[in-house]
Amino acid sequence: MADLNKIIESLSPLERKIIPHLNFPIKEIRELTNLDQTSLLRALKFLENKGLLKVNTNKKQIVELGTNGIYYKKNHLPERKLLTFIEQNNHAALEEARKQTKLTDNEFKISLGVLKNKTFIEIKKGKLSLNASKEVLSRKMPEEAFLEMLPVEELLLNDEQKHTLQKLKNRKEIVQIEEHATTSFSLTETGKQIAGRKIESDLLEELTPALIKNWKKGKKFRKYDIQSETPRIYGGRIHFVNEAIQYARRIWLDLGFKEMSGNLCQTSFWNFDALFQPQDHPVRDMHDTFFLRKEGRLPDKAIVKRVQEAHESGLDKSKGWDYNWKEEEARKVVLRTHTTCLSAQTLASLKPSELPAKFFSIGKNFRNETVDWSHGFEFYQTEGIVIDENLTLRDLLGYLTIFYKKMGFEKVRFTPAYFPYTEPSVETNIFHPEKKVWLELGGAGIFRPEVTIPLLGKNIPVLAWGQGFDRIITEYYKIKDLREMYANDINDLRTKKAWMK
Repeated sequence: MADLNKIIESLSPLERKIIPHLNFPIKEIRELTNLDQTSLLRALKFLENKGLLKVNTNKKQIVELGTNGIYYKKNHLPERKLLTFIEQNNHAALEEARKQTKLTDNEFKISLGVLKNKTFIEIKKGKLSLNASKEVLSRKMPEEAFLEMLPVEELLLNDEQKHTLQKLKNRKEIVQIEEHATTSFSLTETGKQIAGRKIESDLLEELTPALIKNWKKGKKFRKYDIQSETPRIYGGRIHFVNEAIQYARRIWLDLGFKEMSGNLCQTSFWNFDALFQPQDHPVRDMHDTFFLRKEGRLPDKAIVKRVQEAHESGLDKSKGWDYNWKEEEARKVVLRTHTTCLSAQTLASLKPSELPAKFFSIGKNFRNETVDWSHGFEFYQTEGIVIDENLTLRDLLGYLTIFYKKMGFEKVRFTPAYFPYTEPSVETNIFHPEKKVWLELGGAGIFRPEVTIPLLGKNIPVLAWGQGFDRIITEYYKIKDLREMYANDINDLRTKKAWMK
């Protein structure tokens, strides 16, 4: 009983408020005390520290509709819209179907893939044809039935529903999995002795000026348990992605590099043409590049003329691409697809007296990709160039090896590759110690004469690389889904380790 009296003397007003109702579940305690959820849970935690009860938390993974899922549930999935159109317009042309259904390019592309995989349609000579009976087409697709049953606990899904969930997770914001926690408690033997009692106290809670002025003998302060747990305090910190960028930036600066910077919006001239990518190259296709409805300005006419010559007839014994280069294509503005456009602009701005030189950048780029666990429409890249008359491929491999080792990757290898603007070219790979596989991180090489002569005025060795930085981050933090990088779960961000090697 002495221990119980000691506990009673240390009870805070918040704890004394809920003790009379400890024989009820949490929901009823909230109603009886008018406490908010946070205050109630805090009081229960205090009582748990005193050994009066045990708090139990049950976490469930609930599958819910995402932003697009809410819209599709009400207005039908894109594949259903396309299927309905084909039923009414059998053998319609692809472009007509895209326009009439008013689907986005991404939705149309996904819908075609889904319907083809289900063998509902076939595509021949650019036309869409039905390939299933009306009875089959009238049934709900598994994806439609799945959206109608949400929300649901993930643990309760059968194998077919789990397969459907996995397919929908690979599509943008149709479904999302939220963790729902329910809290309950059970009383200890000591807690049962005190539960239900109304505990009055005349013990003082704090020392105030008024109390000091009118102090009366016999007054006592409530006892405090200095060994009880206190809330963990989290200091402010920058986002772990920015921490990684700062860490990598420090590496390049320590190696004597200067930082390049530039706009996210670039003309096709700098993004493609200056890098000897032909104007009919597939990478410029609308499905890969975000084009803006705007025209940009071209640089100095002398540079433009040399780039045009490189494309049409070649430079330094090159044959070029043998086509008619057009200024209007070069003026088109895009969201940059790589940071190599900054390397091109930097080379064009250098004076002979500024050589040799070396530069780097870490910046964001954009590609028109379907968002899933391994792809995003925006990504970071670390770029670099080194200009010197005496450079060789071995110097390039040395710079990259040093960088990756400083980033914490001990095993680095290089394999031959092809890029339009470098020769020779290599792919950089790092070894994954857990999966025992080599992971591809990006390309590198020595700029071709068709790049260096128009921009520098002469053919001089320029080491160049563009390495995927998001893959580096996901490997370090063991992130399995790229979308987790910006999920911004506050609990996850608080516990992320700092980037240190």
